[in-house]
Amino acid sequence: MDFEPSARTKDYLERIKRFMREHVDPVEARYREEVNATCHGGDWKTWKVPAVMEELKARAKAEGLWNLFLPDAKLGAGLTVLEYAPLAEEMGRSFIAPEVFNCSAPDTGNMEVLWKYGSEEQKARWLTPLLAGEIRSVFCMTEPEVASSDATNMQATAVVDGKDVVLNGGKWWSSGLGHPNAKVIIFMARTPDTGGDRHHQHSMVLVPMDAKGVNIQRMLPVFGDYDAPHGHGEVHFDNVRVPVSNIISGPGMGFEIAQGRLGPGRIHHCMRCLGAAEKALELMIDRGMKRTAFGKQLLNLGGNRERVAEARVAIDQARLLTLYAAWKMDQVGALGAMTEISAIKVAAPNVLQKVVDDAIQIHGGAGVSQDTMLSGFFAQARTLRLADGPDEVHKGLIARIELAKRGHSRS
Repeated sequence: MDFEPSARTKDYLERIKRFMREHVDPVEARYREEVNATCHGGDWKTWKVPAVMEELKARAKAEGLWNLFLPDAKLGAGLTVLEYAPLAEEMGRSFIAPEVFNCSAPDTGNMEVLWKYGSEEQKARWLTPLLAGEIRSVFCMTEPEVASSDATNMQATAVVDGKDVVLNGGKWWSSGLGHPNAKVIIFMARTPDTGGDRHHQHSMVLVPMDAKGVNIQRMLPVFGDYDAPHGHGEVHFDNVRVPVSNIISGPGMGFEIAQGRLGPGRIHHCMRCLGAAEKALELMIDRGMKRTAFGKQLLNLGGNRERVAEARVAIDQARLLTLYAAWKMDQVGALGAMTEISAIKVAAPNVLQKVVDDAIQIHGGAGVSQDTMLSGFFAQARTLRLADGPDEVHKGLIARIELAKRGHSRS
């Protein structure tokens, strides 16, 4: 295996770095200030996207820095998972860069689902405008009333009734639900089938945001921050009727699609974590060099130099593990790289959490304010230890695979 970035990756990476340095970094603080001024708490109906976002998106698209995540050379950049990984890391240094390049969750995962599993009708209606950055999307999987770490617990239903499929149930932590441009939801729910096994009892259904019976209840704050104008919401589906043709790949295919969706997405999340960790480490060092206490630079007090060294070791270890997972996914697919994907899903968010925590400590009170990026990075790290499967589920999967190598059952 060879993790040396390809010529295409090097070219894109240099262009992304330049674009972020010249266009994203100078406006990021102003973007957050405008969001805080215009998006009032959890009242998502008043949320607005700062105009600079559309300006940046138009510029990025014009420069060919667009849909870089998609391995389709006609619709995206045609990069492998391994080739895209360093680009995701660079974007992770910013809260707004992924959206600027049309590479942000949950849209990337939803677009990959439509690209890989969607019908021509579904692609024309939803994938085309998503790829153009004209609309945003939502993914609804987690539920408030069950332990969603076991997706077979899902209680929401998608029941075929003639030419329609009827949707019922509550979802929460539905990312992107508050975005003013969100137009479509991918809703995962049970479609009971007495003839199918436990992994063929669920479906993914495309639901227009304005469909009758789609009732947004609230936005959920993470440590008091509503993540406007994106948002993570609770939404109830009350006898929502959409055509059967809105089911992606047909009834009962939800689990298979979910595995295809989550594999590359976890690589993207983990590499963005490492980009955020690099940014946090830089902030930590700069703060430690500029501030003095008790006659010394902060960096020379309290073991802070050791913390810098530990951060460098941890980030580089996690990066190598993530690149290995990306390489293996390219070689054998997500199912063949289950151990590696689960390993990075545990490792990368924990590395980010530790590096950010140390950076917060050296910043003092400023570290827990919104004057720096650190509080946002900490929320990102802590939530990612739950999203796409909590740490414990991924560790359990790794252990089960290791035990199977020794001939032991899963019990």
